[in-house]
Amino acid sequence: MTTIRRTAFVAAAALALVPLAAPQFRQILKVVGVGAAVKQFGPQINKEFNKLLNHTDTAQSSTKVVPILTVGLSTSTAVGAAQVMGPKAQVDKVEAVAQPSAELFGREFRIRGFIPVSSRDVLKDIKRVDNVAVTGVMDIKL
Repeated sequence: MTTIRRTAFVAAAALALVPLAAPQFRQILKVVGVGAAVKQFGPQINKEFNKLLNHTDTAQSSTKVVPILTVGLSTSTAVGAAQVMGPKAQVDKVEAVAQPSAELFGREFRIRGFIPVSSRDVLKDIKRVDNVAVTGVMDIKL
């Protein structure tokens, strides 16, 4: 099945389910949409980050935009995009940014970490990519 046919089939099936499960559908659309948007428009988003930060990629300092995946007890959700920076060979290994979080003192404080990882399966194992840092975060308002 071609990509266009597959996309059309998924879209038609999703539209058929809207009246039955609108709240759940919206959440699914958000998650799928964020990942798809980052995959499709990552290079353009990266260009804008580089303009904002006045950065030009080199072999020693390369950048890339990847999805941010929240890390929960049994789920992972794409919630935005992050620009990562480091040596090109290391940046090329980054597939996503894992975002674990915790609450302190009840719910008074919330801390979040941003970890460049080499796999999108952040539930099994977080495989950190060394020498790469998160240099920008893009929130997506849905």
